[in-house]
Amino acid sequence: MADRCSARATSPTRARKKTAPKKGPEHAARAACQSLEGLIGRRAEGVSAVRRSDDDGWCVVVDVLEVPRIPDTTSLLVSYEVQLDKAGELQEYRRIRRYRRGAADE
Repeated sequence: MADRCSARATSPTRARKKTAPKKGPEHAARAACQSLEGLIGRRAEGVSAVRRSDDDGWCVVVDVLEVPRIPDTTSLLVSYEVQLDKAGELQEYRRIRRYRRGAADE
């Protein structure tokens, strides 16, 4: 039995077909943050949601610090819905929510 395993391990493996990496949700999230930061001039705090849109693109919800305050829990954040096409290019964005950092979701 050990001979069979060692024979299998030393036999040549099949050549694997390399495919181009698919642009997934991670790429969409990064692209949405970078595009939005360039347009509004504020740094993205994070991404709340990523989903496929009907046209094979992406819909990403990006959270942005709008008004920094002290203490930080009273700062105002904004959530933007960012629409990307299937190539990851920004198509549109809109503000969907404004909230205090320390506020619990409803």
